[in-house]
Amino acid sequence: MSLQEQLEALKSQTLAKIDAADELSTVEAIRVETLGKKGPITEVLRGMRDLSAEERPKVGAFANEIRDLLAQAVEERKAALTELALEKKLAAESLDVTLPGKQPAHGTRHVLTQIMEEIEDTFVGMGYQIVEGTEIESDHYNFERMNLPKDHPARDMQDTFYISDDVLLRTHTSPVQARTMEKHDFSKGPLRMISPGKVFRRDTDDATHSHQFHQIEGLVVDKGITMGDLKGTLEVLLKELFGADRSIRLRPSYFPFTEPSVEVDVSCFKCGGKGCNVCKYTGWIEILGAGMVHPNVLEMSGIDSKEYSGFAFGLGPDRIAMLRYGVNDIRNFYLNDVRFLEQFKGE
Repeated sequence: MSLQEQLEALKSQTLAKIDAADELSTVEAIRVETLGKKGPITEVLRGMRDLSAEERPKVGAFANEIRDLLAQAVEERKAALTELALEKKLAAESLDVTLPGKQPAHGTRHVLTQIMEEIEDTFVGMGYQIVEGTEIESDHYNFERMNLPKDHPARDMQDTFYISDDVLLRTHTSPVQARTMEKHDFSKGPLRMISPGKVFRRDTDDATHSHQFHQIEGLVVDKGITMGDLKGTLEVLLKELFGADRSIRLRPSYFPFTEPSVEVDVSCFKCGGKGCNVCKYTGWIEILGAGMVHPNVLEMSGIDSKEYSGFAFGLGPDRIAMLRYGVNDIRNFYLNDVRFLEQFKGE
């Protein structure tokens, strides 16, 4: 049998084996066995040394043609078996899309976030803008621009977290108001803003105090602003938070950055003003501080206090949440106890 006949026979046998193979491992074994260095094609080609010079190129070309044909057949069979295996796997893993899926567990926003967003939505509805600022603030904006002199008790190291002599963790969000006032163009309209965020005080943590808590401060500056505007604004807010039948009262107080200053009380939402343990049997609950912006604060921001006036107020969402939901320990808001937090599902 000539070398060409041997190659033809080898081709036929190998193609039959490839077609009969039903696993990738079998096809790979056929490839190694037939096309490897010790395979039959190599053995046949070794017999070329006995051929004449004219026959060698012909047989060599024919051998390479057979090698390429078998290699192509191996790859095609591998591809076919791979596709077949994938189809079987997909068939085994097929999903019935008509079956009901697993319902994912829904979380909810933190109760303090819910309260703050409710307050923010109320003020946005009244035309206010929300302005946020940095929690690390300079002594100048945190104190001096708020009419707090150098010897004021609030500057005491025991009350404020100082990072350096001139840098501190803000004790209120008022610095945001100072920075906004000096940038605002009053020729384009009045300034109406609230500044929500976290503030820091060196308080000892207990049921009603925390070294970190939330605050929302509001500010309105325009020509002809009066205490009546302040009272009307706060009535809208507190009725939104505690019910439409609530009333408020203003009591004289003192804050360095407002003059006159007031403490604002809301009629007790539990007893309706009759007296109970929530309002300590007074019928009123102290809720926030407010007042007319001090002329010095306006002047330090480059605003003519003889032409412009304004009111400011500050409230604590943590305290409002405690009153609204009867929470008696502020630390519950920060312990991340899901048993406590999941009571406030929100909307």
